[in-house]
Amino acid sequence: MEGVDLTSDLPPAVVARLREALLSHKVLVFRNQPMDDERHVELTNAFGGATAAHPIVNGLPENPAVLRTALSEERKALIEAEAGLSHPLKERTLRRLRTEWHVDSTFVVNPNAITILRGVEIPLTGGDTLFANLEALYEGLSPSLRGYLDTLQAIHSRHAPSAPPRFDGKPAGPFAAVHPLVRVHPETGARSLLVSAVFLQAIRGLKPRESAALLDFLLDELAGRDEIHARVRWEQDMLVMWDNRAVAHAGPVDGLLFEEERIVHRTTVVGDVPCGPNGFKSRALMGGRFEALA
Repeated sequence: MEGVDLTSDLPPAVVARLREALLSHKVLVFRNQPMDDERHVELTNAFGGATAAHPIVNGLPENPAVLRTALSEERKALIEAEAGLSHPLKERTLRRLRTEWHVDSTFVVNPNAITILRGVEIPLTGGDTLFANLEALYEGLSPSLRGYLDTLQAIHSRHAPSAPPRFDGKPAGPFAAVHPLVRVHPETGARSLLVSAVFLQAIRGLKPRESAALLDFLLDELAGRDEIHARVRWEQDMLVMWDNRAVAHAGPVDGLLFEEERIVHRTTVVGDVPCGPNGFKSRALMGGRFEALA
C-alpha cells in the first residue's frame, strides 16, 4: 500500500481502514517501513493483541512476541528434507506437492488471526513468499463437493519433544486440535478451506485411505491453481500483513537456490476459535489456547 507510514502510532480511523483493506485483499504489502521490534509489536497490538512469538518456538529474549527466522539456520534441514535424509532407517513417505503450504499455528485451537512479517536482512534476489486465497480455493470446487466438505472436521497437530520451555511458562506442546475443514470467517462470513499441509494430519471420521486421498486432492488444488496465488518479492524494510484466516502461504520456496542470508521478524495477532458452516467449533485435543501476551 502507498502513502501509509506504519513507523509511528496510527490513529484508530487509519487502523480501521487498514483492517477493511486486509479483509478485502487478504494480503497487504508495505514498502519502506524501517522500524525496530518494539514498534513492530506496537503495530501488532493495534490490530488486536500480540501473542507470544510461537506456541512452540521462543521469540527474542528481549522481545518474546517477535520470532526471528534466519535462512542460514534452516538450510541444513531443507537439504535433508529435499534428499529424504532425516533418518536412514525412516520409512520413505511420498512428498505432497508443495508441502510447505500452510496456515500459521493450526495445531492450536485458536490459530492466530493476523500475521505480520518484516524484512530485516533481505538478499538481492530470492526468498520470495507465496500466498494462496483459501476462499477462492473453496469457491472453485463443485457445489456438491463443497456441501460435503462443509460437514467435515480435520485433525491438526504438532509435537517438538526437544523444544525449550516457553518464556511465558506455558507448555511448548504437544498440541493437537480438531477444526472444521471449512471455516466461516468471523468478520466477513466468507467460507474458506482450512487446509495446512504442514500440520493437517487426517479427516475425522474417514478411513485412512479415504482421508489421505481427499487431503491429497485438496492440497494439490491448493498448490496447483496458479490463479489463486500471489508472490511477494521481498525488499529491505518491507512489511507484509496477511489474514491468517483466509490465506495459506509458503516460503521461502527457493531457499536452496541462493547463498545470501535472509532474516525476517514475525509477530502474530491472537485469533478466535474457528467455526464451520454447520456450527461446529474447533476443539483442543492436546494443549491450550494461544493467547495474547499480558
